[in-house]
Amino acid sequence: MEMELNVDIVSAEGEIYSGMADMVFASAEMGEVGIAPRHAPLLTRLKAGEVRVKHGGDEQSFFVSGGVLEVQPYQVTVMADTAARAADLDEAAALEAKKRAEEAIAQQHSDVDLALAQAELAEAAARLHLLQKLKSKR
Repeated sequence: MEMELNVDIVSAEGEIYSGMADMVFASAEMGEVGIAPRHAPLLTRLKAGEVRVKHGGDEQSFFVSGGVLEVQPYQVTVMADTAARAADLDEAAALEAKKRAEEAIAQQHSDVDLALAQAELAEAAARLHLLQKLKSKR
């Protein structure tokens, strides 16, 4: 019997994906992780970036702005701050967000402003990176 993972990707807006997978890849704080069925339990924070869900020959990409990844032997749960199907990402909006964040860094008035702008810039850069990666696959 072939083993699979049950995968749920959720955010404050609701459920983005629920289904089966052979493999899940995510950008954890400590680096890229790959999760297969019977993986050891794991709880880690996620960086802004891509979550890939592979099932058979099909692979779906999602963008998460950060959050938490919980792994059980046959269950993977991504609790994202915000999440979107990669196909739904808007390149113009991501470029605009990056530009706004860069301007905020240039005009920073406090450490709090700078930290917030840097976080926004990192998220916008991650969105653009994923969009460019998807474009090159087409």
